[in-house]
Amino acid sequence: MATKKKMLQAAAGNAGGAGLDITDVFSTYLYLADGTDRTINNGVNLTDEGGLTWIKSRNNVSTSDHLLFDTERGDNFKLSSNLTAGSQDQGAGTWSPTTSGFTVLNGHPPNYNTDNYASWTFRKAPKFFDVVTYTGDSVAGRTVSHNLGSVPGMIIVKATSKATNWNVYHRSLTAADHIFLNLSNAKATATNKWNDTEPTDSVFTVGTHGDVNTSGSTYVAYLFAHNDSGDGEFGPDGDQDIIKCGSYTGNGSTNGPEIDLGFEPQWLMVKNATASSNWMIIDQMRGFVSGGDDATLAADSSAAENAVIGAVPAASPLPTGFKLTGAVTASNASGATHIYMAIRRGQLAPPEAGTEVFHALTRSGNNTATEVTGVGFPVDLLIANSRTGGYYPGWTYDRLRGEPYLLTPSTGAEVAGASTSVTLAGYMDGYLLPTSNPNRSVSSGYFDYAWKRAPSFFDVVAYTGTGSPLTLNHNLGVAPELVLYKSRSTAEYWFVQSSELTSVTDSYVFVNYDNAESSAIGTIWRTPDATTFGIDYTGNLTGCNTSGATYIAYLFATLAGVSKVGSYTGNGSSQTINAGFTSGARFILIKRTDSTGDWYVWDTARGIVAGNDPHMSLNTTADEVSDDSIDPDSSGFIVNQIAATNINVSSATYIYYAVA
Repeated sequence: MATKKKMLQAAAGNAGGAGLDITDVFSTYLYLADGTDRTINNGVNLTDEGGLTWIKSRNNVSTSDHLLFDTERGDNFKLSSNLTAGSQDQGAGTWSPTTSGFTVLNGHPPNYNTDNYASWTFRKAPKFFDVVTYTGDSVAGRTVSHNLGSVPGMIIVKATSKATNWNVYHRSLTAADHIFLNLSNAKATATNKWNDTEPTDSVFTVGTHGDVNTSGSTYVAYLFAHNDSGDGEFGPDGDQDIIKCGSYTGNGSTNGPEIDLGFEPQWLMVKNATASSNWMIIDQMRGFVSGGDDATLAADSSAAENAVIGAVPAASPLPTGFKLTGAVTASNASGATHIYMAIRRGQLAPPEAGTEVFHALTRSGNNTATEVTGVGFPVDLLIANSRTGGYYPGWTYDRLRGEPYLLTPSTGAEVAGASTSVTLAGYMDGYLLPTSNPNRSVSSGYFDYAWKRAPSFFDVVAYTGTGSPLTLNHNLGVAPELVLYKSRSTAEYWFVQSSELTSVTDSYVFVNYDNAESSAIGTIWRTPDATTFGIDYTGNLTGCNTSGATYIAYLFATLAGVSKVGSYTGNGSSQTINAGFTSGARFILIKRTDSTGDWYVWDTARGIVAGNDPHMSLNTTADEVSDDSIDPDSSGFIVNQIAATNINVSSATYIYYAVA
């Protein structure tokens, strides 16, 4: 169904209707060489549309150079962004495009020995990316046609028939400036590179320099767009930007400049144009986090991940851009001009099925670092739960924070530790469990919940408190109906805001406590909308908005047929809760709000059947219990009143969250 949706969007985009999704034109995909030919299905159609795949070994077991393959030069010909060498034939089948990604041949870079690879795929598409080849003629002012459909934000040119530097044009520099992709050098001025002529939406211009225009030499050019103010024409309504090329001035501080892109980036390449430094590449798949260390690669270096720039706090992604968070020469040197290219986090279209964005599973613990696979998507939020309460439910991890955990029954600040850190970054279809909690060898085992961020379904926002009224941006695209707030840096309650409580602005409950709904503080929240939410209270509300404290917020919404944030009033016996589903709920969370009541969770991985079902409480350390509080129903679920849970007490009020 998802593939059909993308095909329809692509067709509509070409006809001037709905635009392409980010997932149609760009992918970061990580894979491990395993001794076999690999087929990488990243959803990008290179066979029919053409494009570029840029691959780099992260651990450099056997290979080191960057490897760039494109559909214009021939499938087997590589270029390396850290070398001056021209195109090199790697042998038949080394890299081949497919209609959903690419293949790599075993025993050849980029699929050698046990190397761990990062791949970035750029599909040719108007207002995103184009690849063109040309033969030089040594004529000043030579123009080269392109099909980007907009003025390029960045152009990278490399001679393919001889050894030369990689020359880069960037819109934030001038047409008399150039900078080298394969070197750490600062920008330089030479009018014979771009002929001191700005590119247009149909051509770019080269001078007589041998790097870009020697007679008889062949060249390839990679052209990247710059979308601005909704002219990108992507997304369901064809009005979204997905790529930006810009610049900023660094301040050499951990409290660096905040760059407004209008979107949250998933991929970022930065170069200090004023002084010598490496080209830094970070992305959310490998580790581009809020308030922690980012995983860095350098386009001009063969070094392994983090070996040149280091695992450093370079930048934090924001819902509308990024913030520089480290005094790193490559990304935030004081007074230096830094140029960048940023690509938006996807997807833009809402999911069509709950299985695309939520997964529940059961597993055993073994005190050994263990990879969990088969989730079906890269995990953005994971809640791991021991079925024996003494080992804690609610171990909470998210991609945006990195490896530190929070506990849902606890007020504690986030904790980082190798033996208790689940690793989400670096895994396309699961995560790596640690050697201790939540992976101890316990007889009862564990159950995990995994979410993927997606429009109209779920989002994650990291922010810093101000101690004053605060408006926060989000990327749900609809107003969130359930928001969980937790302080990362201090020990505080988990605050909950919901449209299903008595007041969306005044009412609250706590995740880590069984309290009834309260509005004792007065107005706390701003009324959320499709792009913002926030905190209005200026008193001692340390759990959400203390000046200088760091926070994480999890935002959930109702998406027809996929998820439901709702409420109901108990009838004292049994009743069906219609969540608008057709095949029942796979996950159910229920909280009583008029009186005390736990945050109970059920799921189909452990069993939602016409009989006893296991459940636990996210706010306690009690063991898992089985009873007949819940029964399945195709429209959602059935609640039964029994004393063990009291989830259907007559006239009592409840909020719930369910996923189909």
